[in-house]
Amino acid sequence: MPMDATTSGTPTIQYHNINDQPVTVTAIVAVPVSTYQRNQRHCFGDLIPGEFPLATNPSIVLHVLTACNLDPQDLAKLEATCSFFRQPANFPPDNELSISELAALDMCQKRAIFKPMAPEERQDLKQRCGGSWKLVLRFLLAGEACCRRERSQAIAGPGHSIAVTSNGVVYSFGSNSSGQLGHGTTEEEWRPRQIRSLRGIRIIQAAAGPGRTMLISDAGQVYAFGKDSFGEAEYGAQGSKMVTTPQLVESLKNIFVVQAVIGNFFTAVLSREGRVYTFSWGNDGRIGHQTEPNDVEPHPLLGALENIPVVQIAAGYCYLLALACHPSGMSVYSVGCGLGGKLGHGSRTDEKYPRLIEQFQLLNLQPMVVAAGAWHAAVVGRDGRVCTWGWGRYGCLGHGNEECESVPKVVEALSKVKAVNVATGDYTTFVVSDDGDVYSFGCGESASLGHNAAADEQGNRHVNVLSPELVTSLKEVKERVVQISLTNSIYWNAHTFALTESGKLYAFGAGDKGQLGMELVNNQSERGNPERVDVDLR
Repeated sequence: MPMDATTSGTPTIQYHNINDQPVTVTAIVAVPVSTYQRNQRHCFGDLIPGEFPLATNPSIVLHVLTACNLDPQDLAKLEATCSFFRQPANFPPDNELSISELAALDMCQKRAIFKPMAPEERQDLKQRCGGSWKLVLRFLLAGEACCRRERSQAIAGPGHSIAVTSNGVVYSFGSNSSGQLGHGTTEEEWRPRQIRSLRGIRIIQAAAGPGRTMLISDAGQVYAFGKDSFGEAEYGAQGSKMVTTPQLVESLKNIFVVQAVIGNFFTAVLSREGRVYTFSWGNDGRIGHQTEPNDVEPHPLLGALENIPVVQIAAGYCYLLALACHPSGMSVYSVGCGLGGKLGHGSRTDEKYPRLIEQFQLLNLQPMVVAAGAWHAAVVGRDGRVCTWGWGRYGCLGHGNEECESVPKVVEALSKVKAVNVATGDYTTFVVSDDGDVYSFGCGESASLGHNAAADEQGNRHVNVLSPELVTSLKEVKERVVQISLTNSIYWNAHTFALTESGKLYAFGAGDKGQLGMELVNNQSERGNPERVDVDLR
């Protein structure tokens, strides 16, 4: 149901008198029984019995709506069923706003990325979202839900790792050949080490690519270090120079950034207004603009998403996914290389401009989270269903085979699981359920699936999993998992992080460069079972 501040056409519910009748009790001994007078409640002070005096205390109603943090859809339903909630409330800053619109605005003002916006910027965002504060609230909440903004998080990059506490303190560890750990050196770190140069700066988002790291502060500024390029190939190139400490990205100073992703040959960022900007990989207009590989200027992503706010972006091998927020609901767009069917349009052709993935409408699925693996992609729907598509090698799509799917397909093996999050890597997929259970499937190389399978007849422990399996080793930590991150690279052995509700971080998979945050013994290069990382992310 589209949400706005207008009347839906639903008739106001009518209440009728219930006649009070004396109640008489007959027993062996007659006992006189009093007749009770029902108290009458009035809505608009016109003495109509059965209604609540909302109009006499609109400020109390507004406080209750705001304090309860109602869902935007619930606010829209209130407007649709009761005229009190859709008529002008005569409250500042806009006397024409309804109570439910004011409640939505109040809740928007609690969001960190909304607070610093100037009045004209807020109005621009309102119009961009569809002309309603309820739609703005939905846009803000959707971004928080899928990106863990301002909450603890861990990023399993290609050979190196980033961990961010709920207070915005950053730790890094693992490979450091290009200075991607941000400590001013190129030495590996086998234990989490705080990036001291960021003291006084609160980080809310992180992205890790091959030899490069990007961090986003609560002020919307972007810091980058490692390879000094936005668009190098993943393997073999070292860049014109290396940056070993976090440096402010000057070309993004005038854009309030809330998310960054590093793909192969390109980088993309998302602004707080829901606009997507890309760097590099624009030769032949591959992602909507012409540019050179060493370009350091952001370019707005042209085409269908120019006037539609985006809440999340995800980057894979030469392609980009965008979760967009329409007034009528959520949708997914894709752009870039179409090999393997990973763009989701029923073909393997490239797309130079963002194109709507129409299959979700046919599946009656509202996308809430997107994930872009190297060659496959996944989405979690509002109803908890999981869809995957792209190259199905090693069973990474979870459909029980290794076939390609060129349009999103529901993972039927998870039909009894309500998913809330999904993460994808190089032919690997993880799904987190609403009760904190974790399922994985796909390539078993580097023990990154967490199943720690017994060796087969050939002594191979890296068994591929064609259908979702519960990661029982994570059940043993006896805590609810809230985030999974895994390496999304075709050149690096994968490792995986599991973050629990209490801020504990567990790691497994490849650890030959220290990317697990722990020392390995007896010439080990990986860990098959989750091991606690010595860092507190609360």
